[in-house]
Amino acid sequence: MTTAAIIVQLVVALSVIYVWVFRFDNIVLEFKQYGLSDQTRTLVGSTKIALATLLIAGIWYPALVLVPALLMAVLMLAAQYFHYKVNNPLFKRAPSLVLLVLSLFIAYAALHTPAA
Repeated sequence: MTTAAIIVQLVVALSVIYVWVFRFDNIVLEFKQYGLSDQTRTLVGSTKIALATLLIAGIWYPALVLVPALLMAVLMLAAQYFHYKVNNPLFKRAPSLVLLVLSLFIAYAALHTPAA
């Protein structure tokens, strides 16, 4: 992995952890706005935190990176859908859009890194 890809892995992982741990009150409000259940919120949150953890572990074990990056991108795509569904303004859509693009970059870098 390149240094840029590793930095992006950290940015995505730490951003997700920050939002789901320290900004959880906002998450609760958003999921209510989207009409999603507490169980769905718990499943999404635990999945995102697990994927973020795998992205961090992927710094030392690059074989771990591709699948979590792609799954994170899928979750960010779903976030875009729900932002669109409730007609949120761009400033509310931007964070998940940026994380979607960064997750795809990580996946691309993982695919194009020669095996050690």
